[in-house]
Amino acid sequence: MAGIQGLDGVSPEQLQDELARGGRFVVFEYCVSSLVKTVRRYTDVYFVRAGQGTFGMSLGFTVRTLLFGWWAPRGVIHTARCVGTNLRGGKDVTAQVVETLLAPRYVPGEPY
Repeated sequence: MAGIQGLDGVSPEQLQDELARGGRFVVFEYCVSSLVKTVRRYTDVYFVRAGQGTFGMSLGFTVRTLLFGWWAPRGVIHTARCVGTNLRGGKDVTAQVVETLLAPRYVPGEPY
C-alpha cells in the first residue's frame, strides 16, 4: 500500500488482524521557522503495529522541530504543539485511512 510507511509486505488479512489487536495509523508533526514565518506540516502516514512504540518513528521530526521550529514569533507555540503531538504517539488517523482503503475503486469504462 503505497504512501504508508511500515505496510510493506502486509497482507489485507494481516492488516485486519493487527488493527483488531490495537494497531493504528498515525502521522507526526514538525515545523520549521524563518524569522517571520512558521510552517507546520504532517508527515506521511505510518502504520504502528499493536504493541509497537512510536518514539523512534517520531524522533527525527521532533528533533527537527526543536532545532528549527521556534525561530518565529508563533514558532514557539507551534513547536510546543508539534513536540507534544509526537511525544503522545502522533495523531491517530486510523479511521480516515481505513475508510480510504475500504472505499470502492472507480474502474474506467464501468458505471460510476
